[in-house]
Amino acid sequence: MAEAVAEAIAGNNQLVVEAGTGTGKTFAYLLPALLSGRKTIISTGTKALQDQLYHRDLPLVGKVVGRPVSTALLKGRANYLCSHRLDTVADQLAGNSQIDDLNTVKMWRHKTKSGDKAELIDVAEDAPVWPLVTSTADNCLGSECPVYQKCHVVKARRAAQEADLVVVNHHLLLADLAMKEEGFVEFLPGTEAVIIDEAHQIPDLAAQFFGVGLGSREIERFIEEVRAATMSMNQPELQKRIDKTATALRVLRADAPRSEGRHDMSVVMPDIRNALDGLRMTLSNLQNGLADFADISADIEKLHQQSVGFIERLSLLSSEDAWDGLRWLDVNPRSIRLNLTPLDVADTLHGLINQPNQSWVFTSATLAIGEDFSHFTDRIGIGDAQSLTFPSPYALADNGLIYLPPGLPPPSDSQHTSEMLAKVMPLLEVTSGGMFCLFTSHRALNAAKKWVRTHRSALMGRKLLVQGDAPRDDLLRRFREHENAVLFGTGSFWEGVDVRGQALTVVAIDKLPFASPSDPLMMARLEFIRRQGGNGFMEHQLPQAALSLKQGAGRLLRDQTDYGVVVLCDPRITGKKYGQMFLDCLAPMPTTRELTDVQRFLTARDNKATLRKNRSA
Repeated sequence: MAEAVAEAIAGNNQLVVEAGTGTGKTFAYLLPALLSGRKTIISTGTKALQDQLYHRDLPLVGKVVGRPVSTALLKGRANYLCSHRLDTVADQLAGNSQIDDLNTVKMWRHKTKSGDKAELIDVAEDAPVWPLVTSTADNCLGSECPVYQKCHVVKARRAAQEADLVVVNHHLLLADLAMKEEGFVEFLPGTEAVIIDEAHQIPDLAAQFFGVGLGSREIERFIEEVRAATMSMNQPELQKRIDKTATALRVLRADAPRSEGRHDMSVVMPDIRNALDGLRMTLSNLQNGLADFADISADIEKLHQQSVGFIERLSLLSSEDAWDGLRWLDVNPRSIRLNLTPLDVADTLHGLINQPNQSWVFTSATLAIGEDFSHFTDRIGIGDAQSLTFPSPYALADNGLIYLPPGLPPPSDSQHTSEMLAKVMPLLEVTSGGMFCLFTSHRALNAAKKWVRTHRSALMGRKLLVQGDAPRDDLLRRFREHENAVLFGTGSFWEGVDVRGQALTVVAIDKLPFASPSDPLMMARLEFIRRQGGNGFMEHQLPQAALSLKQGAGRLLRDQTDYGVVVLCDPRITGKKYGQMFLDCLAPMPTTRELTDVQRFLTARDNKATLRKNRSA
């Protein structure tokens, strides 16, 4: 893989690599990147992986290579402390519950050099104080800021522009590409090589970044900042306009659907049309009011510009004029967000990726269906890129087993979750290791929690950890420590989770992970395929579900000595013609429908692992 990456970088080519667990793909792209002598950007799927790559993997490989390569870590501006906001607005906007965290940030500001909030572990990453002391593209004053020369974001970007290798995350990379696509100068340095890890996330993320969005939280924060910035001005009329805007936003949230999730805007528009018009009108009135005072300070001028941008986005999102995309509403417990998503981003990405004297490398453990990469390459506009597959070096055929429990009802059956758990939980009797139960929906996850309340004995005395009861990282830490716990999870637990050894020997998956056809991102993609005369199920839903299953099952074997069983509890695997595609994605693990095979397999591997542990002790 390292040789292929080196050739792609040297030849300014595009390369797509599926690298199975244990391949060592991080080292396989870091080595040629460091040796190439070319300016390189490496993008990862999450900020946690970004930090791991920069602080652990990169120094190790750099020491081995022995070459003096300058490196930089760059994140989005919301990850860096904004000294100006800390001095001017944080005290005014902070509530009682945020005071302790705010004081902690104030003490930290004198110790930090980078301003990266990841340094401050005493304040949670999602703590409400962070939006008060960080900036956004909308409210940043740029060169007009009185502390511009000391700005942590500016320092980080300067370091990135001077470095030979820069580590970013997908959100920052795509934000940069979106700016470039709109004709703005990008803030990432000009580069000769781009390497994207966890590349399977790119198509859906790109669709969101090249669309338009506006959320209630953004507007709420804007209203609070306008109120704080104008409070001392004694302008009753302006305060009325602020209050009316806040009221209009509350009306919109009240008129929005109660049910959480994604809603097609064309369906909900009759219910929210009046509220949208009212919000746009009050924002326009507020914008006019701010215009009269924009020359008083740079902060008010920026708030005025922000109001103009909000009005433009709101007009686009609420318009019914033709646009090659899908309008949808995302409803969360405390907020709503309006979105406009393009049907296809392949042409846009193709134009941005196909640059002279620049190479692109895309890698992940889940990019291909068998040897076919077209599902991925077509969506990002690089259909003619070279593609390679390097399967996991682990002994999957010996250390892994797929169990298909017989007699389960269809996934649509109301008793499916109960029947699934009744088939899966007895496996705890034959393994000393832990178990993941991965669900395709929160509804199924909640049904599983309810089932356990009346079947506590089924846990065999094991500790039960459930997504939502604690932060994800805390649940995983406790799961590893117990070494024989049971974890119920959905969503984020399907990928990016690494549990090694006997702590995890069973991964049970309730249903084939088909995305809901009513999901707006799925709807947009299916509509595009339909317009092209294709079959949305065969060309998109099926391969997407197969790759998602591959991700979920990939939680099991994370090391050379790992072993375990993947339990697939969806009868469609054997009852539908397409079921074989899912099993092929998990090859070369063998398959069985006999519980006795599973019992023999787990008992034998448990005994071998215990013997190995005793010898090492």
